[in-house]
Amino acid sequence: MKRLVALAAALAALALAPAVALAEGSTWNIDPAHTESGFSVRHLVISTVKGWFGKTAGKVVLDDKDLTRSSVEATIDVASVDTRIQKRDDDLRSPNFFDVAKYPTISFKSTRVEKAGDGLKVAGDLTIKGVTRPVTLDVSAPGPEIKDSWGNVRRGFTARTRFNRRDFGLTYSAVVEAGPVVADEVNVEINTELVKAK
Repeated sequence: MKRLVALAAALAALALAPAVALAEGSTWNIDPAHTESGFSVRHLVISTVKGWFGKTAGKVVLDDKDLTRSSVEATIDVASVDTRIQKRDDDLRSPNFFDVAKYPTISFKSTRVEKAGDGLKVAGDLTIKGVTRPVTLDVSAPGPEIKDSWGNVRRGFTARTRFNRRDFGLTYSAVVEAGPVVADEVNVEINTELVKAK
């Protein structure tokens, strides 16, 4: 009888172990007011146009004991695109590019986190214009926790990646003598500030 009780206790402990491990992670919300999702793309082969999305939201679950158990979910409001030129922004929102009326958001959900030197490799599914493809972000290690003037706990990190826009159905372009008006390769840099969930 004692052996049965001991066995039952051991099995219960094993069943609870994953839940306990997962519970060690802390949840952090992306602060849209202090997060910039920027991009750059070559224009006419001779220059680079930069822009950013003003509204990024989401959450990060961090396990500081084992960062590979962390996860990220983020959503970008595509209508918030800003390249400093209204006509260009309107074109980006149109069916020529993002088609905001039909596809109002860009989303990313991590599937795997690996250590890479002083930082991390965060693999996940990126969805743009209804098309989902795997991408990998090069992410700096999350910074130290600090308290702001209102007692909120904050930390931040930077993530970078690049992809071919045509893989996501962003195929619109034109060709001039020098080459394509808009290059296919898009470079992305995200500077994120997180607020610890209460």
